[in-house]
Amino acid sequence: MTRRPLALLALLVLAACNPKAPAPTATPSSAASPSASPLALTITGKGTAKQPVRIVQTRRDNRRQYELLASSYQSTGAVGTTRARFEDVRVRFYGTDGSMLQASAPQAIVDQKANTIELRGGVHAKNSQGATLACDDLIYDRGTEMLHGTGHVAITDPGGFSGTGNRFDSNVSLTTMRMQ
Repeated sequence: MTRRPLALLALLVLAACNPKAPAPTATPSSAASPSASPLALTITGKGTAKQPVRIVQTRRDNRRQYELLASSYQSTGAVGTTRARFEDVRVRFYGTDGSMLQASAPQAIVDQKANTIELRGGVHAKNSQGATLACDDLIYDRGTEMLHGTGHVAITDPGGFSGTGNRFDSNVSLTTMRMQ
């Protein structure tokens, strides 16, 4: 036999010995379905005294809306529906007029779906003009950039005004307010 037919024979023998791979079968657990829910994650983190957890929110026009500092956080949910809980919180809210309100609370919830930040458990705040605010809970609506406070609301300003109530709505500078 010459070399060519021998090589051809070896190739045919090898091809005959190679078993055919089984056809793949889809199982319900591995097949992707259009009704599958998005992946929900739980993420936790902890800051330090020198480097706390830090979140900065800016608008499309690059104006800063708020800066949140916390000792720790836990975030749960899928993209677009995440709720994050922060502990030992300090937040600086920035108003459209250039004002700033610095607030602190034991806990905050940032709700991506509702587009809000809720400070809970006793809120204390002071704005850049020296007015002070205290309430049980404070919600900042990121869309309207308005504050909504409830429970034991007390507001004072450097000019001597003081007011109390059960709830209030205001802008970040605390200059346009409705209290009940």
